[in-house]
Amino acid sequence: MNQPINRRQLLARGAAVSAGLAAAPWVQAQAAWPSKPIRIIVPFNPGGATDVSARLIADKLGPRLGQTIIVENKGGAAGILGTDTVAKAAPDGSTFTISLSTSLLINQFLFAKLPYDPQKDLVMVSQIAVAPVTLVVHPDVPARNAAELQAWITKNKGKVSYGSWGIGSYAHLAGAYMSQALNADMSHVAYKGEAPMLQDLLGGQIQMAYASASGTKPHIDAGKLKIIGVTGDQRMAVLPNVPTLVEQGLKDDAYRICGFVGMAAPAKTPMDIVQRMAKEVNAVVQTPEMREKFAAMGFNPVAGTPEAFMAAYRKDYPVWEQLVKASGAKLD
Repeated sequence: MNQPINRRQLLARGAAVSAGLAAAPWVQAQAAWPSKPIRIIVPFNPGGATDVSARLIADKLGPRLGQTIIVENKGGAAGILGTDTVAKAAPDGSTFTISLSTSLLINQFLFAKLPYDPQKDLVMVSQIAVAPVTLVVHPDVPARNAAELQAWITKNKGKVSYGSWGIGSYAHLAGAYMSQALNADMSHVAYKGEAPMLQDLLGGQIQMAYASASGTKPHIDAGKLKIIGVTGDQRMAVLPNVPTLVEQGLKDDAYRICGFVGMAAPAKTPMDIVQRMAKEVNAVVQTPEMREKFAAMGFNPVAGTPEAFMAAYRKDYPVWEQLVKASGAKLD
């Protein structure tokens, strides 16, 4: 039997309906995300490991989100141009970046002034992978492990050159740290990218370098480069028999720390969208197919929550700050 409705109940129902109507556009917008194509900006040129990672993830994200995912390369200025584009984009869940620790963390220590503040203008969505690197030497260097390499460098003070793929890169910072720790006065040679650096290492113009496994493994397998070890706390799946530098006694943070590949969005992007994207990225990265592809590039997949990403970010922050300060690297 229907009960009569008194005046107070009628007013309460009217208020509820009014509130629901007022909230409806926002609720519907959130529930409908993504309602338009999503841009993932890679702040580096096409073809590199970051670009490959972004495209692998985008291919799988599209069907999961029911939207077109567009990967757009916007390289230049050590990742600053593309990252700034994302920092200034509308925070509506339609723009993200997949980038490296370089533009998301380290550049704030290298540059006197950035057009964006990574901690204020961006929200970290998900760390995707950590990226340890190899330490390799020219075959003429008479060293097979970290201890022998250190002894050889010390013996040849002022005569050893190491390369990097750019000022302020991990290859530069780690080489500078090793040189200072050994009082070795090594010479740093900066290149515009890893490929030309490796060409000179193969040719003997420089004696050692830190470089990606994807770049060095073919030359290691061919006997054209000699591997000393890998950075980070765990061995690379692609080089399972090569010990870490930590295993070999180099336990300083400079050898433990790794760069990362991560996703970020404009700072005011709604947290439910950030959380949803992180959940989908994690689901994609944890599939056996993707883990295998990342491992082949020398990456360790670690996709997770925004909270986990920020915890890792805060832990790495003082280490990168100190490495940059110790190297004396500064960019305009």
